Amino acid sequence: MRPTPTITAGLLAFGAYFCTYAFRKPFTAAEFSQAGAVLGVLDFKTTLVVAQVFGYALSKFIGIRVISELNRVGRERFFVALILVAELALVLFGLVGDHWSAPLWLFLNGLPLGLIWGVVFSYLEGRRTTEILGAMLAVSFIVSSGAVKTVGSLLLDEVSPFWMPALTGALFFLPLLGCIYGLSRMTPPDRRDIAARTLRKPMTREERRTLVRRLGPGLVAILALYVLITALRDIRDNFAAELWTDLGYGDTPEIFTLAELPVALLTLVPLFIGYRIRSNRRALRYYHGLFTGAAALILLATGAFSLGALTGGPWMVAIGLGLYLAYVPLNAIYFDRLIGAFRQAATAGFLIYLADAGGYAGSILVLLLRLAAPDIPWLGFLTGLAYLVGTVTLGLGLYAWGALRRRLPVRDAPAPLPSTLHPTTL
Repeated sequence: MRPTPTITAGLLAFGAYFCTYAFRKPFTAAEFSQAGAVLGVLDFKTTLVVAQVFGYALSKFIGIRVISELNRVGRERFFVALILVAELALVLFGLVGDHWSAPLWLFLNGLPLGLIWGVVFSYLEGRRTTEILGAMLAVSFIVSSGAVKTVGSLLLDEVSPFWMPALTGALFFLPLLGCIYGLSRMTPPDRRDIAARTLRKPMTREERRTLVRRLGPGLVAILALYVLITALRDIRDNFAAELWTDLGYGDTPEIFTLAELPVALLTLVPLFIGYRIRSNRRALRYYHGLFTGAAALILLATGAFSLGALTGGPWMVAIGLGLYLAYVPLNAIYFDRLIGAFRQAATAGFLIYLADAGGYAGSILVLLLRLAAPDIPWLGFLTGLAYLVGTVTLGLGLYAWGALRRRLPVRDAPAPLPSTLHPTTL
């Protein structure tokens, strides 16, 4: 089989995850202001967001095992099955409408979707070009969230907010199938990839425990950093409609897409710089520097906005850039490099899902805290959270590098090559 060109592989991964967002994010474009409170207490949309995030978070805990043990056999069928379950949940959400059971279907929608990132990234990890492929994949979830919300906003003129999510997903189903087929034709990592980035293979429970022990407190700090970044990113993303309305853009549906395009393009630049760093050890140091710079950007931009030196639109773009400069590497590339630096046969998907499980649990906690203080405007809530996240992640990024550096091998060395490439190798 001829090797799959890097650009082709990246575009297939981009397309697959872009289309996946059409089954997850469109409902957040609606405000559901006419819907009644759930059980007479909770705001309807906030409850929907909490329910979906809870399903997504639970799937991340499930994925710690499922994704770490994933192999090439049956991967495409698993992908399609997850999407079909997510779409069925949206159809049931449309059928029940403004009913107390509506959050249940959003929970069931999030449950399968939380596994898809690990499935897509399993095609890309452990390669010398993983940075490029990961960068192209990352652009999908930066751009797609705004894009599918724009599509959803336009569909609201034709259908009810309860049927809009299912219709949006249906529009993207066939393109998604094409991308999945293309991914299924990708060639696995070759021997040079394995020498540079270490063998990737399904992991046993004991192998997972061994890797966590080797990484130690540095991994704990990185996981804590990721929890905070994810919580801030989810508030900005899930309540974008309310935030943009508060900032004076309520009648501009294209703002969802326009605000994320510069974030996506600017996020790509440091990722391509990281690709040029051949040493896994130096690459880790570079990414920790990126985390520190991202936290500083969030703090500076929010301070300027609070002082009136920065208007709302540029502030949303600036904190988005700060968030994604940390969030994107931690979703894929950073853990791929971490495994390469420690030279242990493993899968980056395990560490990604370990981080995601904590990240989305943190998002649920922040949403519940927000429910406890309903009188605080979303704009004020986001501002306060940005100050907290920026300050704490600045310290965590620095501490994590110091802790990991003491455990890293002194020098990079080629990983040992297997005598044969097993068919379950990622």
